[in-house]
Amino acid sequence: MKRREITVRAVSKSEDNSSRPRARAWPETPPHPLEAPELYDGIRIKRLIAYAIDVVIISVSLVVFWAVGSFFLVISFGLLLPILALAAFLLPFTYHTLLIGGNGNATVGMRIMELRVVAWNGNSPSYAQAALQTFLFYASLAVATLLVLVVSFFNPRGRCLHDLLAGTVTINDLRLDRLSEQPEQTGDG
Repeated sequence: MKRREITVRAVSKSEDNSSRPRARAWPETPPHPLEAPELYDGIRIKRLIAYAIDVVIISVSLVVFWAVGSFFLVISFGLLLPILALAAFLLPFTYHTLLIGGNGNATVGMRIMELRVVAWNGNSPSYAQAALQTFLFYASLAVATLLVLVVSFFNPRGRCLHDLLAGTVTINDLRLDRLSEQPEQTGDG
């Protein structure tokens, strides 16, 4: 089987409402894993480790939040409890949404594991798409626990249920310029 040579690089720059430049990773649809296996190698285990790192970060943030919030809870005689509870509930959602929709398109755990989220069409996900993906992730996690990951074994790109529904794909962050480099051809041969 002849392997088709592909070039994956930023093909255009576009502006969204936040006026930050967004590079497209591919022109239309993500490359198939047989054409660009480096994008998907080890993606499932890397995502699990990245999420474990994110859970630790969110947990530490929640402990600090509640330690500081407890002071205000005491001086308000408990009146701030509903507001603190809502804020604590929204912290993980905000963490994922802002980081996936932001410039790096990845949470801290994803960055450590060299992953990033890309919209199906190759664009960086917007904050709205990141919020949708985060909502679907936590909703599906609440309903099906870790069975959400089972879906990733039935598609070649390792996409989970929330990725499919949100129109995103998580890939190895190979920095687009590294990925588009072609081996040099020598005249010897």
